Amino acid sequence: MPHSNFDIPKLAKYLHLNEKEVQKLAERGDLPGRKIQGAWVFSQDEIHHWWEKKIGISSHGDLEAVEVVLAEEESPVSLVDLIPEGGIEIPLAARTKDSVIRSMSALAASTGLLWDADKMAEALKKREDLHPTALDNGVALLHPRRPMSAILGETFLALGISSSGVPFGGGFGNLTDIFFLLCSTDDRIHLRILARLSRLLTLPGFLDELRTKEDATAARDWIAESEEKID
Repeated sequence: MPHSNFDIPKLAKYLHLNEKEVQKLAERGDLPGRKIQGAWVFSQDEIHHWWEKKIGISSHGDLEAVEVVLAEEESPVSLVDLIPEGGIEIPLAARTKDSVIRSMSALAASTGLLWDADKMAEALKKREDLHPTALDNGVALLHPRRPMSAILGETFLALGISSSGVPFGGGFGNLTDIFFLLCSTDDRIHLRILARLSRLLTLPGFLDELRTKEDATAARDWIAESEEKID
């Protein structure tokens, strides 16, 4: 079987579910998969997107449970520790969708942990064309369709905050003013970061306060303080 596909045993291990649960989800149509010669096959890309969608629509309590599952037998993810020196830009000067993508890629490259800003920007644009990452709370969680370990020194986050907001799509008709760029070296760490970040975004008052921060130090301190609350 190609490395980009799962069968039921491999998917059960990946999702930390038992095989009967995976089988039941597939039969009900709750998992994206198809039968080939009588056996279930699941595309890794489709499963990845399914996880992202599941995380995006979950409640704070559900997100905590997701994070626990994803972090099983692994060290907890600290978002503030994933933001390198120079990884926050306030205000983000970009005014269009394309310029946000270019600016966030350049910001990530300025940390020295992304080695090809143009390649990242191209991947981000393709991802946005396929599935927009803008949420109805004014936040976009930028990331390529698949992890790009070949151009990354390590997994990290970048953050840009616009002073006026940008039309960024997503179908909600709102402006987007907070942009997180997730630069992950593999699928599993990407999902763990996404779950952790989604919990932070649902914390009451977090986004309103983040929007008042005028520099990188204040934003970083607020993220650290807020992470302590969800722990």
